[in-house]
Amino acid sequence: MKWIGKDMDTYSQAAEYIDTAVIPLIPAAPGKKMKDAVKMAEFTEYLAEYVEQQYTGRVFLLPPFTYLLTEPLADRMERLLTWQQAFSKEGFEHFLYLTADMDWRTADTKGNGELVWVPSFPLKGMDGRDKLQSIEQQAQQIIPIMTDKWTSSGRDDSQN
Repeated sequence: MKWIGKDMDTYSQAAEYIDTAVIPLIPAAPGKKMKDAVKMAEFTEYLAEYVEQQYTGRVFLLPPFTYLLTEPLADRMERLLTWQQAFSKEGFEHFLYLTADMDWRTADTKGNGELVWVPSFPLKGMDGRDKLQSIEQQAQQIIPIMTDKWTSSGRDDSQN
């Protein structure tokens, strides 16, 4: 499910089954770093959409967590943990943070979710089939992380 109106009705009827929030971590930057930030954002959003499609009915794709590349990592983490706490109160047990920004690799989520860094590559110029195949390969790294979390929590319906 996505952060869109038509999915909200479905979510309210099935909230007990949707225990995982997927949050894309999206950088923004002016000037010379803008192109790199856009590349990372496009890749991360496409990957997050793919994960959501694979696990519809189990995950909820939240809106992107956006930050400036110049924002200190500690400040980003503080804001991100505020998101996690707010959505935990609504029943989300698992959090998957997706990013293509290397700065996040050193972040400590303090056990409040799985932060997955995946190196981005330009999607511009790829046809739909090649783009999908490339994203599928990247997603194969994420799937075991998610299923391990679900299995360890005692509820593994990842095989639907």
